[in-house]
Amino acid sequence: MKPKLLLDTNILLDLVLERPPFCTQASRIFRHIEQGNIDGFITATTITDIFYIIRKAQGHDLALAAIKYLLQHLKICAVDQKTIQVAIDLELKDFEDSIQLACANLSQLDGIVTRNGKDFVTSSLPIYSPTELLNTL
Repeated sequence: MKPKLLLDTNILLDLVLERPPFCTQASRIFRHIEQGNIDGFITATTITDIFYIIRKAQGHDLALAAIKYLLQHLKICAVDQKTIQVAIDLELKDFEDSIQLACANLSQLDGIVTRNGKDFVTSSLPIYSPTELLNTL
């Protein structure tokens, strides 16, 4: 059974903004998603964060194209009142990370892929760096 993994915002920005040296691993992860080896997920709030960051860095057209690309390949975890309450109860330092962890838990995902594993130290889900994930595939 292929893993269902939530991709942290930093992985998506590495891919879309081609941030060296991280974009190489992000591209490899996305190839696995495109090939059907992984089911990739993001939170609904990540979409707006990514759009905002890319629009500021590279303009509206690229931001919109990036969102369309992500929607073709990733599934969206809903962010609703229950998700937000679970996120608050997690008491992580970064609320965005709390939302992502709450979504992953509520959606019964198999783990989270991030370059900032320390941000998810209280997670009961496995947390993978891009290197760790790619080594398991």
